[in-house]
Amino acid sequence: MVRPNHCFAKGLLAISLFSLSFMNAPTAHSHFQELIPSADSVTSDDPAEISLDLQFTHPMADGPRMQMDKPAAFGVVINGSKTDLMAALEARDKGEKAHYAARYKIKAPGDHIFFVKPAPYWEPDEGKMIIHYTKVIVDGFQGGEGWHKPVGLPVEIEPLSRPYGLWTGNLFRGRVLSNGKPVPFAIIEVEYRNEGGAVKLPGPAFETQEIRADANGVFSYAMPRAGWWGFAALVDGDEEMKNPEGKSVPVELGGLIWVKTEDMKASHKSVGE
Repeated sequence: MVRPNHCFAKGLLAISLFSLSFMNAPTAHSHFQELIPSADSVTSDDPAEISLDLQFTHPMADGPRMQMDKPAAFGVVINGSKTDLMAALEARDKGEKAHYAARYKIKAPGDHIFFVKPAPYWEPDEGKMIIHYTKVIVDGFQGGEGWHKPVGLPVEIEPLSRPYGLWTGNLFRGRVLSNGKPVPFAIIEVEYRNEGGAVKLPGPAFETQEIRADANGVFSYAMPRAGWWGFAALVDGDEEMKNPEGKSVPVELGGLIWVKTEDMKASHKSVGE
C-alpha cells in the first residue's frame, strides 16, 4: 500500500481550510446611496405628487440596508432655482437601520433635479468615511430643459444623455466632475436596483460593474434590463475626517446619479398598419 506523502497531505489540508474560510468570509458589497422617485416622468395625465425613497444600501444584492442618519442637505433644482426640501423628509424605521422618504408635488413644467447630501457614514471594514452626493432627474410635464446642468455638488455626474425616457439597451453617457472640473480616468461603479433579488448573479463579478472614464472624465454604459440603474463616480477626499472613535481617517466622496429604463413593448397593430 502506497502511503500519501505527509507534506502533500498537509498542503491539501491547508488549501481546504483556506477555501473554507474564503467561502465563509463576508462578501464585500459596493455602497450606493439611493434616491428613487415613484416616477421619472410626470405628464398631465399622471398624479402630480411623487414619493422619493432615500436608502443607503447594496442595490444589486438587494440589501442589507445600512443605517442612514439625517441628511445634511436635500432639495430640488428647477430651471436653475434651488429649493430646500429638508422639512419634507420623514424618517422610517427610526432607531433600526433608519432611512428616509419624502413627498413632492410637481407644479410646473421643467426638469426637477432632486439631490441629497447624506451625513458621513463610517465604514469600519474599509477604514473610511463615505459621503455619496446623489441626484435623480424627474421630467415635469414634458418641460424637457435643464437635465444636463450640474447642481454644483462637490462630486457629480453630469449627464450627457437625457436621464429619463430611456429604453432598455440605451447607452447612458455622463461626465464625472469634481469641484466643477472633469476627473480624468475616474472610476465609476454601476449597479442595478435588484428588487426582490429578481436577477440571479452568475458570480460575484457581476454584482458591481466597473467603468473607467476617459481623459475628459466621460464614460458610457448600455443598460441591459428595465429598472433603475445607479452610477457612482468615486474619488478620494482632499481632507481626512474623524470617525466615531475620534480617529482621523480617509474620506470616500461619491457622485451618484440614478436613471430608469423601460422595455420597448410591441403594440397590438400588425406590421405595416
